[in-house]
Amino acid sequence: MKKHIYLYSPSSAVRDKASFKRGVKRLQALGHEVEVDEAALAKYQRFAGDDETRIKAIHRAAASGADVALITRGGYGLTRILPAINYKAVAKAIGSGTKFVGLSDFTALQMALLAKTGAVTWAGPALGEDFGTPHTPDDIMEACFDDLMSGQGEGAGWQLPKQRLATAVGATISGAARARQQGATAPFIIQNAMLWGGNLAVLASLIGTPFFPKPEAIKGGILFIEDVGEHPYRVERILTHLLHAGVLALQKAIVFGQFSHYKLVPGYDSGFNLSSVAERLQGQVKARVLTGLPFGHVATKVLLPVGARVTLAVEGRDALVVWGHQH
Repeated sequence: MKKHIYLYSPSSAVRDKASFKRGVKRLQALGHEVEVDEAALAKYQRFAGDDETRIKAIHRAAASGADVALITRGGYGLTRILPAINYKAVAKAIGSGTKFVGLSDFTALQMALLAKTGAVTWAGPALGEDFGTPHTPDDIMEACFDDLMSGQGEGAGWQLPKQRLATAVGATISGAARARQQGATAPFIIQNAMLWGGNLAVLASLIGTPFFPKPEAIKGGILFIEDVGEHPYRVERILTHLLHAGVLALQKAIVFGQFSHYKLVPGYDSGFNLSSVAERLQGQVKARVLTGLPFGHVATKVLLPVGARVTLAVEGRDALVVWGHQH
């Protein structure tokens, strides 16, 4: 079914024009009508145009009447312009059927919309990174995007890693916490919980601002996180910030997506890795800590409704998030 996709650039400038063109052609080849924002390829310093240009691009996306408003790329730039965005206009567009889709820096707009309006957006692909890849776009990503376009998507499932959190090296945790860890993959269901989150560094940068969801909104929620180029010690530092800020204590589950493009230091990290970060976290919170969600700066990514009420079910190594008809 032919859909109208509006491409715009709210963050960093498009550096890879070849990926941009490939992405446009790919979406057209899938049968969609692709509309490119007038400032999609603008450049000012490292940004896709100056602040005012990018603010207007967001508002044009909201006014486009498109089925999907898709970012060209992430990077940095949205936190600069959050106070000037017309959230009512964007929420009205979402209410009229436009699905705002993206990841990375886009998390800032998603959290601000959630805080200001409660509107549901979608954590998903970007044009260049996903549709404009020199290789064939990932089948799972494309299938999930197609489900979104057709209104068929109702959930996302994945397999938890074989290694349980309780096997990480060097953690000091209580017996009760260890029991919780060992039960992390025992069957359980969390129902009617808000799914929220995205890029971890961007999330943390919004704490204490009007653009971070209020505690009552995210209480009992399912927080999913991902990041790129962040060593596990930096991931742990950010999570510790969220812990000390009281955010993690409000959650029923914390789900690790993909943390990519970092390097451990041989002989120095000595077993300190993402698994040990997750294990330590499980020892500090009552929430279920799960890993392996296929979402982040990787080719294989599912689409997730940020701000929607979902059910999370785990049995053995099988995890499933279901949201029904959030379209």
